[in-house]
Amino acid sequence: MIVRLDVWGIPRTGIPRAFLRMATQRRAVRVTPGVTFAKLMGTGSGETFTMRDADLRHWAILTVWSEQTGAESFDDHRVARAWQDSSTEHACVLMRPLVSRGSWSGKEPFAVPDTKADPGPIAAITRARIKPHLWWRFWSSVPPVALDLRSDPGVLFTLGIGEAPVGLQGTFSIWRDAAALSEFAYRRPAHAEVVTRTHELQWYAEEMFTRFQVMDIRGSYDGREVAPVS
Repeated sequence: MIVRLDVWGIPRTGIPRAFLRMATQRRAVRVTPGVTFAKLMGTGSGETFTMRDADLRHWAILTVWSEQTGAESFDDHRVARAWQDSSTEHACVLMRPLVSRGSWSGKEPFAVPDTKADPGPIAAITRARIKPHLWWRFWSSVPPVALDLRSDPGVLFTLGIGEAPVGLQGTFSIWRDAAALSEFAYRRPAHAEVVTRTHELQWYAEEMFTRFQVMDIRGSYDGREVAPVS
């Protein structure tokens, strides 16, 4: 199983067309031979997980492939070519799942036996569907964690991702190594407090956390090279 995340940057004039693609290209990606799961998503800063975080100039496609050759050939897919032809920049990350907990849209797209991480960068996706009546409590807890995440010396890249402007939110991040991610997840006070409150308040209708071994990174995001695999 290979997971691929593509993020395209577009000019401001391309925003209306990007919305149209999000609405019309989902099936074309999902029925691609070798694709077992796919999500077309908007992006944002992930600082508050509200509408003001949205970045209308960066859009993402996450695909899960049954084999690596299919993942690598996605550049030639008509959907990917359409984005590439109208983009100003493109970042691509190839990964293999290490461990995954929870579900996404009722599925377990990254379900694999726990696998030991190799040296090098580790990626993580955290994703949740928040219960509507608990949105305000969730949002009040996000800023301290977001600030802590961005200042953590072990994080190389972070991006807010979501299938909808509110209620369906997630974070994609790349870390120096497995130890750096574990340090943040289990020992940083702000994140530990949110984990505790999550268990107490049960504010997620669905949640998922997955770690990945980063296999390859290429391209740029927001004018900067995405952290290279060392």
